Amino acid sequence: MYCRGIRGATTVEHNKREAILAATTELLQLLIAKNELRPEDIASAIFTVTDDLNAEFPALAARYLGWTEVALICTREIPVPGSLGMCIRILLHVNTARSAAEIEHVYIKGAINLRPTFAARS
Repeated sequence: MYCRGIRGATTVEHNKREAILAATTELLQLLIAKNELRPEDIASAIFTVTDDLNAEFPALAARYLGWTEVALICTREIPVPGSLGMCIRILLHVNTARSAAEIEHVYIKGAINLRPTFAARS
């Protein structure tokens, strides 16, 4: 077993609680499915949001998915001029037998532009 980092990002159109939770849930579900994760595999998760998002903590979506024993934290992205706004990023630390090359990072919606090679594929 190794501890690996899995990254993902998404965007929302509005700074609304429901939008933040729905987008975060969608991203987490994709990360879970593509990497065959169980809550007990996840050591911790760091959620970041851009300065224009403050209607809800994105980590709440993980709690709603049953991640009650996972260490979660939310923080702000560095406000670099010209960077992508309305963005939620996630860094999962997971225990897995997968190699680093086998990890599937997921970027969806407007965040595809951040890492086109990691754009979610159906």
